Amino acid sequence: MWVCGAVFRLRALAGPRKGLCPASGCRGPAAASYSASADPPRVRALVYGHHGDPAKVVELKNMELAAVGGSDVHVKMLAAPINPSDINMIQGNYGLLPELPAVGGNEGVGQVIAVGSNVTGVKPGDWVIPANPGLGTWRTEAVFSEEALIEVPSDIPLQSAATLGVNPCTAYRMLMDFEQLQPGDSVIQNASNSGVGQAVIQIAAALGLKTINVVRDRPDIQKLTDRLKNLGAEHVVTEEGLRKPEMKNIFKAIPQPRLALNCVGGKSSTELLRQLAPGGTMVTYGGMAKQPIIASVSLIIFKDLKLRGFWLSQWKKDHSLELEPYTVLPPLEGWLPTV
Repeated sequence: MWVCGAVFRLRALAGPRKGLCPASGCRGPAAASYSASADPPRVRALVYGHHGDPAKVVELKNMELAAVGGSDVHVKMLAAPINPSDINMIQGNYGLLPELPAVGGNEGVGQVIAVGSNVTGVKPGDWVIPANPGLGTWRTEAVFSEEALIEVPSDIPLQSAATLGVNPCTAYRMLMDFEQLQPGDSVIQNASNSGVGQAVIQIAAALGLKTINVVRDRPDIQKLTDRLKNLGAEHVVTEEGLRKPEMKNIFKAIPQPRLALNCVGGKSSTELLRQLAPGGTMVTYGGMAKQPIIASVSLIIFKDLKLRGFWLSQWKKDHSLELEPYTVLPPLEGWLPTV
């Protein structure tokens, strides 16, 4: 998900800052140790030394760039997004927390500048993204171990490359893992204009699935509706519209959804459950409203609805032995994430 729809470009940070980050303590968990040479190269990074309000705890600091070891890769960051999970991690209320002090940012794309003598998977000029969260992408350059990176094509849009590793993969796995959907089936989701939501729309369309996309009302709702429909959305409704009896008219043309994707919680998640077909599943992967899921007892009993959760980091751990090296997303012909 993009904050304010913008890429966070570390290269745009200009001007020297006082206060150097100690060379021994500001690297991401997968970064190599920093060089102890007398005059090592300097890079700039957004660092936090303790958890709290990002506006108060994150600082722009100069850091020493590590020497490139045999299995290391020197990467120049090209772009990195700001996701809700990045903010949660800084606040200290995420499922995975790096050792402090840490560099912010879990996603992004960089270009390989140099490689160690033992590196075989990437070469200078290649584009790479983090293999796992916690790498620390909000910096101008870094030295990472080869195993911490995944090569991606360098001829795709920069913003798509910078957001390829989390949102599209989350969308794909939720569409594939919880219900056996067939072309013509429908899926309902909230937060449909989020990064995951837009990926769900595009991947579902490529799979022949119909999407019912719930968004918050806003003055330019028609503009947002048109944009989501251009991505492949079948229907776009507001949170208020979801509660109206007219919602039943949608299901005259398409089947009731057996899968609901919830990133909001609270009343929004309750309304998603109401729209599910008997035996359907609601998968929760976020809680933007910071409110609990309220599930009707009658819906659970009489419609036999299922509530599940999904976290991509846990999925990767559970399937680590099945994944081939440098694999991000199974190929879908003609599909590329649009952000």
